Amino acid sequence: MRALIIDDARAMRSILKRIVQPLGFEIHEAANGREALDHLEAADEVPDLALVDWNMPEMNGLDFIKAVRGDQRYRGMSLMMVTTESENHQVVRALAAGAHEYVIKPFPPTAIVEKLVLLGLIPAEGEAAAA
Repeated sequence: MRALIIDDARAMRSILKRIVQPLGFEIHEAANGREALDHLEAADEVPDLALVDWNMPEMNGLDFIKAVRGDQRYRGMSLMMVTTESENHQVVRALAAGAHEYVIKPFPPTAIVEKLVLLGLIPAEGEAAAA
């Protein structure tokens, strides 16, 4: 399984990597939505998952999600918004744009694991591996 972690903060990419890599994901990183789209264009295989921050330079996470959802090649990729944006209307916008799940920073590692279970990307017993 492959995961693309998209966040302009290197520390947050590292935190997310430490959560999902032990669950069996091969990790790729991007510092913004534009870099992530470039990665997708060059990749041999579409990632199974993208963990997407909202607020980034060049291309924000919402625009990335809209671009991915507009391209049939990426229809099978699960999208999880991982952001500080906590207002209800922001959550609704992200889900309406095509995000499958939404996690608000800061979060415990189990929050990401629980969402991966809900998405069917890992089995429920995978929760113990990240705790």
